[in-house]
Amino acid sequence: MANFGGHAIPGSFFLLYGFWLTVKHILQHYWRSNQPKGKQIMPPLFKRMEYIEGGFHIFASFVGIMVEQFVVDGPHAHLLNSESHAWVKLMNWQHSTMYLFFGIAGIAMVASAASKLVPTGVDRLAMSVALFVEGFLFYYHVHSRPPLDAHIHSLLLVAVFVGSASTMLEVFIRDNIILELLRACMFILQGSWFYQIGFVLYPLSGPQWNLEEHSNIMFVTMCFCWHLAVALLLVTCTSSLVSFMVKRFSAKGRDIEIGMRNTSSKSSSQKALLEESDEE
Repeated sequence: MANFGGHAIPGSFFLLYGFWLTVKHILQHYWRSNQPKGKQIMPPLFKRMEYIEGGFHIFASFVGIMVEQFVVDGPHAHLLNSESHAWVKLMNWQHSTMYLFFGIAGIAMVASAASKLVPTGVDRLAMSVALFVEGFLFYYHVHSRPPLDAHIHSLLLVAVFVGSASTMLEVFIRDNIILELLRACMFILQGSWFYQIGFVLYPLSGPQWNLEEHSNIMFVTMCFCWHLAVALLLVTCTSSLVSFMVKRFSAKGRDIEIGMRNTSSKSSSQKALLEESDEE
């Protein structure tokens, strides 16, 4: 993580995951809105989407843990140095722990989709716990750092803990599109803010930021609000576009179905008239 790429990679994953959640939940909401009351069986497409999402969580978490542990200067699964009796690369261990809980969330998601024996809401509970662990570890991740460094990381906790709280609410309030889109928005905010952290701490060009200057702290706080506004706008635009496309294709499908019914009814009436004329 101690470079721009180390922040851009998780930022990209969070951004893509936020957009994925937006599209998925809008599709599910549209399907629920057009079903008769009491129908709870989801189409196979949505179950496959859960498998894909959960499998991605498991795979990405496993890769993240392996990279953190077995990179050249990583701890290589050693937590304590037996000679010096010192902790070994605790930063890598913290990142590995974060990945571990997202992997557990992926397992819970796959299990919830695969078996009806798993209580409803376990997948959301596991994701809420994973986000809480991420924020909890990040809170103790930046102590003794320069003020701007600590502050820009602490702002990330807003997106993480709000996402954790909204996901926990989904355990008890199921199929609420507002909560679902709020969770997607918080993931997009996390992703964009990881990029912002990378640009501030490891600028690709231009002068280095003064990590001790208070005005810089004021600017990044304001910048976080801009990121939140952009995340809300992106979720709104994506939701509107997906809803428009789904309604348009659904309307075309209904028009084709109505046209086929009209054609078949006309053919039946014409056939009946011919039969009548033959009898005469």
